[in-house]
Amino acid sequence: MTVPYLDLADTAFDVTSTQVHDAQDASWYAETPYGWAILRYEEGTALLKDRRFRQGSAQWPDQNGIHDGPWRQWWQETLLSLEGDDHLRLRKLLGPAFRNKTIEAMRPRFQALANDLIDGFGAPDADGFARVEFVSQFAEPYASRVLCYLLGLPDEQWPQIAHWADDLGKSFGIRVRDDLPRIEAALEGLTGYIEEVIADRQRHPQDDLVTTLIQAHEAGDALSRRELSVALVFLAFAGMETTRNQLGLALQTLLARPDQWALLAERPELGARAVEEVMRVNPTVTWVTREAIEDVDLNGLRVPAGGIVQVLSHAMGTDPRAMAAHVELDITYDDRPLHSGFGGGVHHCLGHFVARTDMSVALPLLAQRMPGAEPDGPGEWLPVSGNTGPVRFPIRYRV
Repeated sequence: MTVPYLDLADTAFDVTSTQVHDAQDASWYAETPYGWAILRYEEGTALLKDRRFRQGSAQWPDQNGIHDGPWRQWWQETLLSLEGDDHLRLRKLLGPAFRNKTIEAMRPRFQALANDLIDGFGAPDADGFARVEFVSQFAEPYASRVLCYLLGLPDEQWPQIAHWADDLGKSFGIRVRDDLPRIEAALEGLTGYIEEVIADRQRHPQDDLVTTLIQAHEAGDALSRRELSVALVFLAFAGMETTRNQLGLALQTLLARPDQWALLAERPELGARAVEEVMRVNPTVTWVTREAIEDVDLNGLRVPAGGIVQVLSHAMGTDPRAMAAHVELDITYDDRPLHSGFGGGVHHCLGHFVARTDMSVALPLLAQRMPGAEPDGPGEWLPVSGNTGPVRFPIRYRV
């Protein structure tokens, strides 16, 4: 069998392209500049559960020629890169803030915020259309202000936090080496701000996540000051950046299917289902990385210890072998196999319920209040390889 090659490192490469699906038809895996890529649902799901692999993101700096410096050091200490007891301890300490009951209680706050932002979109033009730049007028402020609320940060600080998070989010992109000066400047700025917040909560405790983690640190629960700072900086940027991007991709996906957009407006209870569907067919996390911790034989593919394997999220989520007649977007379908947009195994995204809840609130409200919405030009988009999403996404709709 000839193994396909997919150039994931090419900024022009599209992980949703015909080339990927042709490769999927020919083979369950492909070779890439970042190791092997899993292209099918069954094999991808099995790998994410396979204890012979660990989260492989720790190697991302080295894969891009970044072997030292503050960003590389910080990256190695994040929840994304930690393994074993350190990873489990940190998840245990952070877990209470992300319980379903805790997040569900925030739903009215999310709804009020979404409505407030939509109220600010403005009046229609002479042609009867209202126009909005979706990223700057909704996705970014919504994701950032939800994050501020969750962490207990001042709401008025969201523009600066969003700016840092946006630049730090380039850590996930395939241009990471070129973007390193901006990434490290954002890391310095956000770390300095978080350190000020920690110092303030030590003097003036509040009912928020920062105070909770400080108290755990001061109680001697094996959380060092450095771990506390790294964890909060990571949460501040990862929670904002991925939700902002996924909201933009959700609008891109749903506006391409006007019937689904109209249905979501008519049946807002389908909001949660819509989130799962858009993450299946158009995820911001375009691949999930794993590293072999021993020599592994995967159905004849020999992966040596230290070998990197990527599960391609879109290919896995639209694999016709698993999805049968339901490959196309359908927000009414509720018995589809799970997508990999939040990873899997012990590294399943800690904040998945936050993202699921705030997006399931926002999408039906947007559909109801933006009837007949359509793209107002091509916009500007990140590469569709590495974490992707809109930079600018102009939309128009009838009022």
